[in-house]
Amino acid sequence: MVPAHNEADQIAETLASLRAQEQAPDRLIVIADNCTDDTAAIAAGLGAEVVVTEGNAHKKAGALNQVLDRLLPAMDERDLVLVMDADSALAPGFIAHGAERLATEDLAAVGGTFTGKPGGGLVGVFQRNEYARYARDVRRLRGKALVLTGTATLFRATTLQRVVAARASGELPGAAHVYDVRVLTEDNELTLAILHLGLRILCPPECALTTEVMPTWRDLFRQRLRWKRGALENLVDYGWTPATRKYWGRQLLSFVGVIVIFTYLAAVGYALAVTGSVSVAPLWLAITAIFVVERVVTVRSRGPGQMLLAATLVVEMVFDVFLQVAQAKAFWDAAWNRERKW
Repeated sequence: MVPAHNEADQIAETLASLRAQEQAPDRLIVIADNCTDDTAAIAAGLGAEVVVTEGNAHKKAGALNQVLDRLLPAMDERDLVLVMDADSALAPGFIAHGAERLATEDLAAVGGTFTGKPGGGLVGVFQRNEYARYARDVRRLRGKALVLTGTATLFRATTLQRVVAARASGELPGAAHVYDVRVLTEDNELTLAILHLGLRILCPPECALTTEVMPTWRDLFRQRLRWKRGALENLVDYGWTPATRKYWGRQLLSFVGVIVIFTYLAAVGYALAVTGSVSVAPLWLAITAIFVVERVVTVRSRGPGQMLLAATLVVEMVFDVFLQVAQAKAFWDAAWNRERKW
């Protein structure tokens, strides 16, 4: 299932990656949601089933629910459902490896590890480096990722049926659909729902894909603001539970990180304003050297050029501070309950 809103320039590549799978999908459904371009016509011309949403005001989550509400009741334990973004492209072995994991292990769903597509200028370079580090971390943890991302995830149909039933009974928040349409980050919320049912998830390195990067700094800021605000509100909905403890811990560390970076920048700015210089102790020089090595090693898969960029530290620090600003705004907006926008 490929939900798509005005993805005429991406949908052909996405469908080609599905056609090229070592284990091809039995059905391929593109959900054209409020499209004003040729997404539906292109998808149909390439042989996909096309479903055009009707009266959907809930973006991706609402579009998926319209189709899942109709298909899920007829599915059984043999069926698997792949949900992927229309701007992503799967590696050829994604479905085969994911299906094998689900057949041989006690897992509810298998997510993908993603890297960035070309484009976006300097902001695109930063995102591709960030995604390469993310994929490396997931590999080192043997697939123990925190979120089944919307880029691509393969679910057991029975997992999604259990989520719907649990929402209907009040065990999980939201109306009796797979996706909770109230939230900003439907993939993060669905991950929490699955974990609260006592089920296991995995993002094995064999399930790889590429996804579009945000083309401008403004687009990236809006994306990260939505991700962080959505994650915070998902946790508030679920509260403090055994399944959410580590997620709350990560948010606490993130909050501390925001405070530390702005305290550091303020201290440097004050020192420059008052004394005209900044003195650096040997201890901090050693810590900085270790940090530089970490940045270089973690982006090794991107090649010598990006390793050299990471070694400068200051260049990538601009990107890190930018992301911290987005996180700070998300914390502020959530604290003051400001209007949520997507």
